[in-house]
Amino acid sequence: MKLKLIAAALIGATSLGLSGCVISVGDHESGKSADYWQVQQDKNRDLLSKLSMGMSSDQVTTLMGTADFSEAYTKSTQNNAEQSIKVLFYRTQWAEGDGKTTKDECTPIVFRDDVLVGWGDTAYRQH
Repeated sequence: MKLKLIAAALIGATSLGLSGCVISVGDHESGKSADYWQVQQDKNRDLLSKLSMGMSSDQVTTLMGTADFSEAYTKSTQNNAEQSIKVLFYRTQWAEGDGKTTKDECTPIVFRDDVLVGWGDTAYRQH
């Protein structure tokens, strides 16, 4: 009985000690500094200026790093050939202070058959 009483007291004291603890389960940007998004988008804008038409997607990801979002699909050309389209999205501007990166805060980089054919909204709309 005395052992059970000691165990209950220990559990009670431990739970009181832990009552101020918070476990954060959130978005992929948790734990990063408050200005992480600003540093990252400034870096991405700088790296975009180093892109050149004709680069491969591997060259771009080596330069830019991992994209925030990506899309890929195939489409038929006028002569019925299959063409592979790939779009990588990198954060470059702030839109909403919710702590999450969204596509409207990103610049799209467009590849056709693994060759860089453009970046920005115009290139994205034309693919």
